[in-house]
Amino acid sequence: MKFMKLGTRPDTFYTEEATRTVISGVPTDLTVRINNISYHLHKLPLLPKCGLLQQLCSVSEESGNVTLELHDIPGGENAFELCAKFCYGITINLSAHNFVSAFCAAKFLRMTEAVEKGNFVAKLEAFFTSCILEGWKDSIVTLRSTGKVPEWSENLGIIRRCIDSILEKILKPPAKVTWSFTYTRLGYERKGHHSVPRDWWTEDVSDLDLDPFRCIIAAVRSTNILPPQLIGEALHVYACRWLPDLTKTSGSSESSGAQSAQRKQQILETIVSLIPVDGGSVSVGFLLRLLSLANLLAVSPVIKAELIRRSGQQLEEAKPNDLLVPSCNCDDHYSYDIDLVGALLESFLRLWKRRSRERQSIKSIINVGKLVDSYLQAVAMDVNMPVQKVVSLAEAVPEIARPQHDQLYKAINLYLKEHPGLAKADKKQLCRILDCQKLPPEIRLHAVRNENLPLRTIVQALFFDQGRGYRGKDQKLPTGEQFRSWQQISQLCTDDMSKPKLRSSKESPEAEGLKHHAPVASKRVNKNLSKSDGRPGMEPTSDTPRHDGAVRDSRKGKEVRDRNNGSKPEHLQILARRTGSHHSQGKS
Repeated sequence: MKFMKLGTRPDTFYTEEATRTVISGVPTDLTVRINNISYHLHKLPLLPKCGLLQQLCSVSEESGNVTLELHDIPGGENAFELCAKFCYGITINLSAHNFVSAFCAAKFLRMTEAVEKGNFVAKLEAFFTSCILEGWKDSIVTLRSTGKVPEWSENLGIIRRCIDSILEKILKPPAKVTWSFTYTRLGYERKGHHSVPRDWWTEDVSDLDLDPFRCIIAAVRSTNILPPQLIGEALHVYACRWLPDLTKTSGSSESSGAQSAQRKQQILETIVSLIPVDGGSVSVGFLLRLLSLANLLAVSPVIKAELIRRSGQQLEEAKPNDLLVPSCNCDDHYSYDIDLVGALLESFLRLWKRRSRERQSIKSIINVGKLVDSYLQAVAMDVNMPVQKVVSLAEAVPEIARPQHDQLYKAINLYLKEHPGLAKADKKQLCRILDCQKLPPEIRLHAVRNENLPLRTIVQALFFDQGRGYRGKDQKLPTGEQFRSWQQISQLCTDDMSKPKLRSSKESPEAEGLKHHAPVASKRVNKNLSKSDGRPGMEPTSDTPRHDGAVRDSRKGKEVRDRNNGSKPEHLQILARRTGSHHSQGKS
């Protein structure tokens, strides 16, 4: 950074309590009070250079020592002391850090060429034009320091001229950037042979206050020279600089916390208003982070709706962790805002449906379906998450977005494990959205063995698992072993439904579901198998007489069947055990 040195005399100002005095053999005859500081000075070096002091002393009724009140001088006592030392010829160093306050104070004291040639204002103006505005970081620092005296800086044109200088440098091609800049990205080492990155200016600009930053970004956008993605990157860097996670802030007073939240709200709303309208100018992860902060801050509904709309447009690019937005409702005992994810999905589907048929991307909606199912797996671990919320979000995903239900099954299985006390009706409601026909064979086998699932879901999985053997390309008829397995499934379902007195009224819908999914072909199998010996397949009635040998054969057959029950396939044993448990519950 550049600086300017004025004056040659050593510093003779000294402090005694709240008084600043110049060491001199001549008694002081001018007292200047600024806030709580009193300066004891001399008229001779100050009045020839300060038009305001000349005027105030000329109208003063005091003949000897004159006392002046200058509490409204811009920059305060520090800026006045720079001007006073210039008048005494004491050495001062000027830079971008103290230029603004010195320039505004010199203008306030009227230290112009009209009062004396080579005065302070002229020297400051030359330094500003030839040094500060020519440098990159000098312009940034000067613009940042205007926040201390915003009105004076605006009226004197300092802000406008700094912004013009910064904008001119931002719009230069990277190959023409010869000045130093701040760039601390990982993996970047600036050497002589390295080209300048396109976003070289974003970190330095992020140090500015909100109003100057807004003016610069608005000016950059209006030129239509830089790509929208570069402007979006500048907004992202600024947000990372000024919008840290609010959950990490602690230890501040209530008033300061409220002021901090209000400032963050203003920053967030300004950033959202500056996002280019072009799609993809910012990442969906950045949008969702802003949306998460908007949930915690009292932002306007318009800003929140805009964030939901923009995030919904790019929802297919999101990751499951991006959707884990904390719930800000005190009445909600669960951790994540699942309703917000539902709003994002609704926004995405609204846009997706409006596209023409040629432009509809099946891949994009399938990606969103996988994203929602992965999100459901994450929120399923929350023990306080209501089942209705999970079902509502899962049902909001269109059927076309789920060609496979393996990820949905994982979410349901996780939820059932984390909520062992879930009511039977809630389990049915949760598993109702699962299509066992869309489960891969290994997942379907897991479902058959999963005792957390309702009986109806297990039967559905078993039905499609057994039926896949004859749904090949040649459409061969099922084998006798498959028919016998289906017959056993049908018999278990029929036995389970044939004893309504042993069940409560709440279990009847499940029995109807089992009856509905029992294969119709099993009836024909029963008939054909009973006629295989050439006689009608009828069971002997109570009026039909039996020989003793037939009775003994019947008993032996029963014993064989009882022994063979232990050799049933595992899935049939599980189903039989589950059906038996239902009977026992009905008897009790």
